Amino acid sequence: MNEVDAPVRDAPGPAGPGGPGPGDLRTLLDEGTRAVVDRGDLRTGRDRFERAFRVAESAGEDRAMAVAALGFGGLWVHEHRTVAGSVLLESRIRRALETLDPRSSLALRLRIRLAGEGDYRNRDTTAVLELLEQARAGQNPMARAEALSLAHHCLIGPEHGALRRELAAELVAESFRTARRSDLLMGLLWQTVDMFLDGDPHAERCLSELRGLLAEQDHLAVGFVVSAMEVMLAVRAGRLDEAETLARACTERGIAAGDVNATVWQAAQLVTIRWYQGRVVELVPLLSEVVNSPTLSAVDDHALAALAVAAVTAGDRRKAVSALATLCGRDLGDLPRSSSWMVTMHGVAEAAFLLDDTATAARVHELLSPYAHLPIVGSLAVACFGSAHHALGVAALTLGDVDRAVAHLRDAVRQNLALGHWPAVTASWERLAVALVRAGRPDEADAVRREMAVAAGSAGATPGTDGASGPRERDQDRPGRDRPAQDERDRRGQDHDRSNGGRKSPDRGDLAPKDRHGRNRNGRDSGGMDEGGPEQEGQAQDGQEPDGQEQSPASCTRLGRKWRVGFGGRSVLVDHSVGMLHLVVLIANPRQEIRAVDLVAGLTALDGAAECSVPSGQRALDRVAMREYRGRLARLRVELDEFQAAGDPDRAAVAQAEHDWLVGQLASATGLAGRARRFPDGGERSRVAVSKAVRRALDRIAAADPVIGEHLRHAVHTGVRCSYWPA
Repeated sequence: MNEVDAPVRDAPGPAGPGGPGPGDLRTLLDEGTRAVVDRGDLRTGRDRFERAFRVAESAGEDRAMAVAALGFGGLWVHEHRTVAGSVLLESRIRRALETLDPRSSLALRLRIRLAGEGDYRNRDTTAVLELLEQARAGQNPMARAEALSLAHHCLIGPEHGALRRELAAELVAESFRTARRSDLLMGLLWQTVDMFLDGDPHAERCLSELRGLLAEQDHLAVGFVVSAMEVMLAVRAGRLDEAETLARACTERGIAAGDVNATVWQAAQLVTIRWYQGRVVELVPLLSEVVNSPTLSAVDDHALAALAVAAVTAGDRRKAVSALATLCGRDLGDLPRSSSWMVTMHGVAEAAFLLDDTATAARVHELLSPYAHLPIVGSLAVACFGSAHHALGVAALTLGDVDRAVAHLRDAVRQNLALGHWPAVTASWERLAVALVRAGRPDEADAVRREMAVAAGSAGATPGTDGASGPRERDQDRPGRDRPAQDERDRRGQDHDRSNGGRKSPDRGDLAPKDRHGRNRNGRDSGGMDEGGPEQEGQAQDGQEPDGQEQSPASCTRLGRKWRVGFGGRSVLVDHSVGMLHLVVLIANPRQEIRAVDLVAGLTALDGAAECSVPSGQRALDRVAMREYRGRLARLRVELDEFQAAGDPDRAAVAQAEHDWLVGQLASATGLAGRARRFPDGGERSRVAVSKAVRRALDRIAAADPVIGEHLRHAVHTGVRCSYWPA
């Protein structure tokens, strides 16, 4: 070892009166090294190396300053995510390099770190690979080990699988020369990551070996990645509730390690879980924040793709189109091939399908085709969306190339079965059935559905969905996309409830009763509109049907800042208000009791009315209510498809209004991890607030149209539980 690479020792230096002495500097460097190398405690390591750099700089200890700058970089590439943080790291490395002999191993290690940081951001591995060759030619095993690990991290992209495996194996061998346990752990970790990224069936064997080493002596940073892999495996197995619990524990472990990815990975894990639960609509607020988070890697675009899918699912087409346009830029091919690139392409394919964007779908198919044999795995194997053939099949469906879609989706089912990714298997089966119907092969589609039913029956209900439709619900989020499949199944007289995986829902879950014509009772009456006040159509007076039959219930339709309230052929426009929002929910769910606290909780999220936030000691929504709300959302999406396909914008608007309210209700009632929120006691305050707000709304309606007002006064009941009971 060169003299300049020897450990820092006590030596006289210009510490200054009362300043830290050389012993203090050595202590800081030793503590920083033990924290990162031995324990994987990145937070403590950064703190000690930060303090050591400042002490060494003020004391004129050039070599100690260089060691501190190197340690400040951490274990991974790109630990310093903010602009200020990354600039500070690079400036310190350059400052240290100015003071060192360029032939020293320490200078080489600093250049390797500098090249790794730059190449990772620029997605150009030229510099770090050149320095790896220099390290191989040198005599310092630590320089070689660090070069191997950092180069491997820079190569996390779908095109570098073979080279990464070589580097990981070489790092394991080098760890026996460095005698640093962290090098062995990193080598085994990179091997495990590579095997998951390649879809290697023996990946979990390597993971088991890594678990065994961590059981002997923990390493926070490596253990955090292993815990993230455990979340991914739970999702693959369909244990979605368990995966969510594991994700929370994983986040806590990441925070304890001081890993910048702790909250970023939590969001990615939650997206995966909600995706297969059919609940991505709930993630719009979270994803809107994540896409602008300074802790998100500069080369990570997956959150923007997920936001596009969640937004269009929630009915916000403008936000979805904007997110997709931002991703595509001048060319979708310009996106960096980072560790999240395949997940991003998966999201883009889904968003293009939902938005009927054939140009983007064609580009996704072109870019992703060379990697069709790979699973879509994000980052260091922390999330998995199954076979890339699924995204390719979705893109082909968007393009109308149904034969190619069928081929891709059959391959997706086969590969997902090999991965043991049961939610992805189900998702690919569903899309395969759709593709087969569109290809004019309904018998084969029926066979696929039977196979799905057998698999579902043998496995029982999909775990972790809390009674929701699970991964199948995602297919309801495609406005108007699957009408051929729906029509074919209806024509063949099969039971078909898309919100319950092909099984009929129990009657108690039907929150939208049908009238005698089989229409939803929250459907809007037909007729013209007079914005000046009540409207008479001549076909019904005073709330009576023209033939004396039972009258239809009232209806509410949002028109800008007004609501159109209709009843018995009459209609009137009233201004938007808090009370009108409550009425809309009650009228959309006739003969259903809804608690006042639930009305106010949903309003807080939907309308942003801070004065209506509810203090209550109970959950905003209990599990039964949330299950029924999610089931109702699933049915509303089907109804929206039907109304749009039938050219009935009025009834579609009514369904959309209820859909938006339910989305707000669920968003307000669940936190980041999907747990029900609570607020302090105040059921009585909720009752009073809702009653007053509804009474004011009824007064305004009665002033504009006494007939409609009189009907609603008799039919709407407020209190601790509220309801609308038409005659």
